[in-house]
Amino acid sequence: MACRVLNVSRSGYYDWRDRPISERDRDNELLLKHVEQIHADSRQTYGSPRVHAELTLGLGLPVNRKRVERLMREAGIQGLYRRKRARTTIRDPAAEPAPDLVNRHFAVTEPDRLWITDITEHPTAEGKLYCAAVMDAHSRLIIGWSIAGHMRTELVTDALGMAIIRRKPDHNATILHSDHGSQYTSWAFGQRLRAAGLLASMGTVGDCYDNAMMESFWGTLQLELLDQKQWETRDQLANAIFEWIECWYNPKRRHSAIGMHSPVTFDALHTRSDQDH
Repeated sequence: MACRVLNVSRSGYYDWRDRPISERDRDNELLLKHVEQIHADSRQTYGSPRVHAELTLGLGLPVNRKRVERLMREAGIQGLYRRKRARTTIRDPAAEPAPDLVNRHFAVTEPDRLWITDITEHPTAEGKLYCAAVMDAHSRLIIGWSIAGHMRTELVTDALGMAIIRRKPDHNATILHSDHGSQYTSWAFGQRLRAAGLLASMGTVGDCYDNAMMESFWGTLQLELLDQKQWETRDQLANAIFEWIECWYNPKRRHSAIGMHSPVTFDALHTRSDQDH
């Protein structure tokens, strides 16, 4: 009946059904299973570049990127795509800003030479939740973070405190770069910087490119987690952010700017290299 409906001869159908599967088709079937598993493990976020990186770097499979793109396209598998993020911090016009020690030169060759920090916010049914984070520009590793239902100065000093405890930076060897938000120009934050021997740096007012790395990180967080559902409580969202940073982004998520390694892996590779020398 199916052959009659589709206007296909019965002999042609049986010939197609009994035809042996080619080696290439078998390879594609196996490769697609790997692709589907990688995409699922990435929380349905990876596009073809990161799937290809996981196949080659993670599984050691010598596969062409265009082949991965084709298989994903035919199977309807795709990654997430970013949208623009709104600004969060508010400038205090009376505060004295720190000089810009970075000038958009975010490329550093060693860890703990340039840290970058910023705040983001996201709504829940209970009200907004705020997150401050500190990133090491060398590895894109989030070395400190703080989550609260307010934007008071302790939000950013707590994130900075975690970074200092985790990394123990040398005095006057690490720059901390931020925007002109009132939390970062406050007396308490300045005191915390000076006590740790960190060098304060601030970009120009209202220019997202002067803190581009953190803008990119927040965009990834928003795309892969924040916008995926409606959050009922602050605790629910806070737990999800903690899990995303510490269990996914830092240890596992591959980053194009660091050779498709995860931040933890890239940081460890560099640390071992320094110890060997």
